[in-house]
Amino acid sequence: MKPILVFLSVQDGRIKRSSLEAMTRAREVASEQGADLHAALLGSKSSELATEASNHGATTIYLLSDPVFDSHLNAPVIAGLEAVIRKSDPRLLVMASTEAVKDVLGSLSVRLDAAVLPDVASFDVAGEEVVCQRPVMAAKMLATTHSSHSLVIVSVRSGSYEATPSPVDATVETVPFVFDAADLGLTIREIVSSAGNTVDLSEARVVVAAGRGVRDEAGRDLVLELASITGAAIGASRAVVETGLFPATAQIGQTGKVVSPDLYFAVGISGAIQHVAGMANSRIIVAINKDADAPIFDVATYGIVGDCFNILPLLNAELKKALA
Repeated sequence: MKPILVFLSVQDGRIKRSSLEAMTRAREVASEQGADLHAALLGSKSSELATEASNHGATTIYLLSDPVFDSHLNAPVIAGLEAVIRKSDPRLLVMASTEAVKDVLGSLSVRLDAAVLPDVASFDVAGEEVVCQRPVMAAKMLATTHSSHSLVIVSVRSGSYEATPSPVDATVETVPFVFDAADLGLTIREIVSSAGNTVDLSEARVVVAAGRGVRDEAGRDLVLELASITGAAIGASRAVVETGLFPATAQIGQTGKVVSPDLYFAVGISGAIQHVAGMANSRIIVAINKDADAPIFDVATYGIVGDCFNILPLLNAELKKALA
């Protein structure tokens, strides 16, 4: 089989965890099919990340070391990926399903006459077909999608796989690339990060999410304290975002962000399917809700029935003791 190529998304100088998760599965599929595993890194410091790519199984690593990639712009990313794909000639292109990837999938498929299977929970190669499972209906069901096209692009939901290293000796190739910034119809002048939450929600290992049960500023302070103790990113349901207690950037769910931390605290969240669609891949879910029949307990690993205003002060105090 032709190679499997993985595009490794980079943020803040590091390869995103979701990309390494997707690469781990791509490595397994490549091994099963007797195919080579290639990786693509775009950015001015891409050469510094080549070792991490080889540590996760890439035998050939293509570098496009141009600063134009450091601020995500669709046009250069599409052009850069096209250059790598034509060099690698893969059967399958695998990406993490990030917001930036969603921006370029359509244009990339048209340029390369490729089939796209987006936002999948699993993927495999069976004979001539790429076969995927894709969450639908707010992740309540899985649809089987497949393609026998000569080039298939797959984007993988965060948390679908566990990222594990498998070091190999790799060949590193620099791909010639020139992009005239004057051709850009759109430029980014400044990237503004939200204040008060230094942990990236989509990449966080621990997330503390607040729901309607948090109610007011006092409840928000308890949530912030729990996040501070555990080093967590802060999330929220749509209902509590609409009250103004938390910013829209914290919203998790079908109309917000999809997260897949190792530990997810659902504080005062009822568990509507729209919210669960954004956090169901969390490995351990701790739910705190005063309603014993709340749907969140159906997906929770551990459940605590009680008002968060009573539970969080005790939990925060005990965690401080344990971590002291």
